Amino acid sequence: MNRKIALITGGSRGLGRNAALKLTKKGCDIILTYRSQAEEAQTVIQEIEALGGRGVALQLDVGASSEFDAFVARVKSELQKMWQCDSFDYLLNNAGVGLHKPFAETTEADFDNLMNIHLKGPFFLTQKLLPTIADGGSILNVSSGLARFTLPGAGTYAAMKGAMEVLTRYQAKELGKRGIRVNVIAPGAIETDFSGGIVRDNAETNAWVASQTALGRAGLPDDIGNAIAMLLSDESGWINGQRIEASGGMFL
Repeated sequence: MNRKIALITGGSRGLGRNAALKLTKKGCDIILTYRSQAEEAQTVIQEIEALGGRGVALQLDVGASSEFDAFVARVKSELQKMWQCDSFDYLLNNAGVGLHKPFAETTEADFDNLMNIHLKGPFFLTQKLLPTIADGGSILNVSSGLARFTLPGAGTYAAMKGAMEVLTRYQAKELGKRGIRVNVIAPGAIETDFSGGIVRDNAETNAWVASQTALGRAGLPDDIGNAIAMLLSDESGWINGQRIEASGGMFL
């Protein structure tokens, strides 16, 4: 059986790492990116190999679009070297950073940083990777429940995610002729190290999230990793151009 190949940005920790391991279990090999923690990324590669998959970790700052041409060249080289092919099947635009700051206090530098990482980065990285994505493949962008509900201090972050949700529909429409599906997943509050690990490590915050969620708990990385693996896979072949919120029913 030919294994699918998935490229995951920000795959060295958190939801990206979990998605990489879930996809490996479903028969995928993995190309993951990391920004600065090479050792952490190599640990994930070892976990992938322990599950019977193959993987490679490549350095990339998603907020630095000037690096994308060189990155795409590295992807093509690794595809030839490790898999003897010239395309991959699944793209997960996952890399990101948080910001908790009121609208009135957000600086232009804050705005530009989030825009580069959460909107400009995935926009142009996906564009440059298009010739390397297999026809019939799948792209999954990552949004946030915060693009639907509002929590003070998250407006700039949420605005970028909202833009990605709109872009997803246009990508799905325009890439359909190649059989490439494009969807966007919007996680709710999840127990990871994101935003300083506040949901995972702060008992009061965790309890508050649970009280606002229909299923009565905060989300776990497995909740999102499983959903990502499902949405990227051919099993979801008729789901296209959709926003799927994976929040356990927050703020219903």
